[in-house]
Amino acid sequence: MLVMLWGTSICLGLLPVLGWNCLRDESTCSVVRPLTKNNAAILSVSFLFMFALMLQLYIQICKIVMRHAHQIALQHHFLATSHYVTTRKGVSTLALIMGTFAACWMPFTLYSLIADYTYPSIYTYATLLPATYNSIINPVIYAFRNQEIQKALCLICCGCIPPSLSQRARSPSDV
Repeated sequence: MLVMLWGTSICLGLLPVLGWNCLRDESTCSVVRPLTKNNAAILSVSFLFMFALMLQLYIQICKIVMRHAHQIALQHHFLATSHYVTTRKGVSTLALIMGTFAACWMPFTLYSLIADYTYPSIYTYATLLPATYNSIINPVIYAFRNQEIQKALCLICCGCIPPSLSQRARSPSDV
């Protein structure tokens, strides 16, 4: 799957170089030069389809994880509610990552569907900028959701570990 994903990405990235571009007829250009309007629309619709598929798969995975966590808690005679709290934290982190991804990429995706080459390029940059920020935001989300990273940051910044971080036991689903 990984090889197929990278291969598809490389092929799509090479399309403008291979002649599927708008350099001969500027009226067919999209907001992402040198892609044609049709190619940009295909990429945008493909992105929306893949995002919907990814969202559906993650929802299914989260359902299975929650059910599995409940079964483990019952087998080990844990309180199901305390085990759900740590599992729910992992699920909420995943939801936060997916929500951030959507919030960062949807403006550009939708804009590239409706806009054409006549729109000012500042609009393209304004919608593409949040997409580039997604790569910066994800590590921050993970860092502030992981207790071990929080402890390390506290030690680096102030030389101490707050009591709220040092007392809680770590669980396998801490994310």
